[in-house]
Amino acid sequence: MSTPLLPDALWNLIQPLLPPSPRRPNGGRPRLPDRACLTGILFVLGSGIPWEMLPQELGCGSGVTYWRRLRDGQEAGIWPLIHFSLLDWLARYGEIDWSRVVVDGQFDPGSFWGLQRRNRIQPTGPSWAASVI
Repeated sequence: MSTPLLPDALWNLIQPLLPPSPRRPNGGRPRLPDRACLTGILFVLGSGIPWEMLPQELGCGSGVTYWRRLRDGQEAGIWPLIHFSLLDWLARYGEIDWSRVVVDGQFDPGSFWGLQRRNRIQPTGPSWAASVI
């Protein structure tokens, strides 16, 4: 039997971070379960296939459904929460090899947390030099 994309231990870590399902007072099609959608999102992001080519054998809806859930999660800001909780979980069990960590020079934790820089670089004015292109 193959390894599941979303094991129970991982799902138990992520589930409390997901927002509650929106209410539908007018009815409509039932919403797909969060675990099934997250499994589909992991499959597409892990394999690199287009959303439309998501196999129906996963037992869920269309690729557009997964894409919308990914978009909604991005707008709700849950992906950074999931990322940090996974890093914390992996670090607690010694599963992160810190000797292989690379810090990108473009990373600015101040902008991630919404902090403002004190000394902003002043914009330059228009250039009157001739273009060499």
